[in-house]
Amino acid sequence: MSFIKYSNAQKYKALQMLTNGAKIGYVALKFECSERTLWRWKKQFDGTPESLKNKSSRPHSIHPNAHTLEEQNAIIQVLAENPGISLNELYGALRVEFNYTRNIASLWKFLHKGGFYDEEQKNIYIPKPYDTPQQLGEKWQMDVKFVPSDCRIGRAYKDKFFQYTMIDEASRERFIYAYNEISARATVDFVKRAILYFRYRPKIIQTDNGREFTPVRSKNKDLMTHAFDTLCAKLKIEHKLIQAYTPRHNGKVERSHRNDQKRFYDKMRFHTLADLQEQMAEYLKRSNSTPSQALRFVRNGRSVLLTPFERRQELWGGIHKKNLLKII
Repeated sequence: MSFIKYSNAQKYKALQMLTNGAKIGYVALKFECSERTLWRWKKQFDGTPESLKNKSSRPHSIHPNAHTLEEQNAIIQVLAENPGISLNELYGALRVEFNYTRNIASLWKFLHKGGFYDEEQKNIYIPKPYDTPQQLGEKWQMDVKFVPSDCRIGRAYKDKFFQYTMIDEASRERFIYAYNEISARATVDFVKRAILYFRYRPKIIQTDNGREFTPVRSKNKDLMTHAFDTLCAKLKIEHKLIQAYTPRHNGKVERSHRNDQKRFYDKMRFHTLADLQEQMAEYLKRSNSTPSQALRFVRNGRSVLLTPFERRQELWGGIHKKNLLKII
């Protein structure tokens, strides 16, 4: 029999039926409860409906595994110092600054119960199974994000700026750089910078079908060569295009751009391209030092979230020597 929480009125009506001569078995069947429950209500009843009020089910003592007062104070302190901080960033800050060792799910439960994260859960798209590489340099995803105009101060919003992003699928480590144009020339420059940053070359770079990555469709497409494809051929890198109009196929870099908007662009302001690049470099360090839900692993019998930097360190030994950086 499933548990049912009865109201005062229901209990009072059941006891009235017993008082009026109804058999206890019949009343129990009618109200879908046990005879023992009816006897318990009768013992509790003093003639007023208020005496049948449900008692609190809150435990009388604190659970031994509950957050300690020190941990609660640490969480509240980080939240107060960093308004709008995301759950993963909060988890990372607690690990670094306060040696927080609990699971991120425990942290979320504490925040949710305390009313810190009360946003309603939205319907989430469930992607099809995807074979994510397990070694560094197997596949990179690249994309471009438009830098919001309202982040620019000091001058009219005439100039446009763009964030090029490269992410290694295995480690989730990223490299980002800002340009004042979106073009084949910027793409080639960015890929060279990304290889210098990561210190190894990938086997595959996956992009969408933007003009900055691939030639415009033409009847004589064989005669057209994109500067990015030329660079890939020189470095023996495969350029893989996703299906048109399906950005979810480049989902890792797309999700990282949503995080950038929330964690960076919603709060930052810049004056010039150089200022943007400087702030972006600092943000990149913070981003790659933030624990990622995608990097959840079991360590010493406990589930932990790793940072992209930590995951890179684990996988570094698996890089094939021929993919290590050469001067380009």
